[in-house]
Amino acid sequence: MDIDSGTVDYVARLARLALSDEEREQMRAELSDILEHAGRIRALDLDGVEPTSHPVRLLNVARPDEVRPSLSQEEALACAPAAENGRFKVPRIIEEA
Repeated sequence: MDIDSGTVDYVARLARLALSDEEREQMRAELSDILEHAGRIRALDLDGVEPTSHPVRLLNVARPDEVRPSLSQEEALACAPAAENGRFKVPRIIEEA
């Protein structure tokens, strides 16, 4: 499907893009290719094909939650550059009002 330069200008304006003449021609060719591909997909007979959200069946690959030993507060703060009252001390980034 061939796209005219007016359509390219319209799409570029919607996307807030300023295109040079060279970019406009490149975009025209790319949009034409995209629409041709969409046309080929539309022509496929998809009767009986269930809609999917992903082409490959996804499995949950996360490990199950398990209670395990963790660092004590002292161990966690041992390598901290600064600690105060059992917490990490970081520079203030918000000014008080």
